[in-house]
Amino acid sequence: MSASTIIRLGPLCVALVLTGCASTGSNTDHAALDDLFSELNTDYSYRTQSDPLGAYLANRSQSDIRISYGNNRSAQSGSQDSGVANIFANTALSFLGVKYRFGGENPSTGFDCSGLVSYVAEKSLGLKLPRQSAQMAKEGESVKRGQLEEGDLVFFNTRGARFSHVGIYLGDNKFVHAPRTGAVVRVEDMTVAYWKNRYNGARRLATAN
Repeated sequence: MSASTIIRLGPLCVALVLTGCASTGSNTDHAALDDLFSELNTDYSYRTQSDPLGAYLANRSQSDIRISYGNNRSAQSGSQDSGVANIFANTALSFLGVKYRFGGENPSTGFDCSGLVSYVAEKSLGLKLPRQSAQMAKEGESVKRGQLEEGDLVFFNTRGARFSHVGIYLGDNKFVHAPRTGAVVRVEDMTVAYWKNRYNGARRLATAN
């Protein structure tokens, strides 16, 4: 919201309170309110698909992740394989907003969590992964949480079973995944209590380390 909007917001809100339902405000007041609401709608317009919160997070995360990537790449600049991991992660980010579909494994129909990871791995790395997240958890090598790097697979217990959910780590405690029915591919923060409490571990693929 711009500074001018904030300044305008105070007196206009007072006008709303004073006039109530039986508004007696002037035409000028109503026109100003219409302009303000139009501006607010523009400032806070996000995609409102079947999962508004997910759509908001997906939109907001795109700029956040670019910053995270800059920091992450700087920290890993000495690794000759960091570019491969970056391609893997960036390919996953290209599918932000694609709807979730149980059993889905391509962007035209939708993804489930393992469908997204397996599709991205094959397209960006030429790597054929198992279709189920529990089987993916046997691939590559185990990685401690404090040593996570961009492109690592991160696993969670979301269905009462270990490794029942998988995503791709982006750096700065963020990961991209296909969350659930009614949602879209989006970025999450692993420090949020829900994900922190369900974290099961991570694996580093041989071609993405």
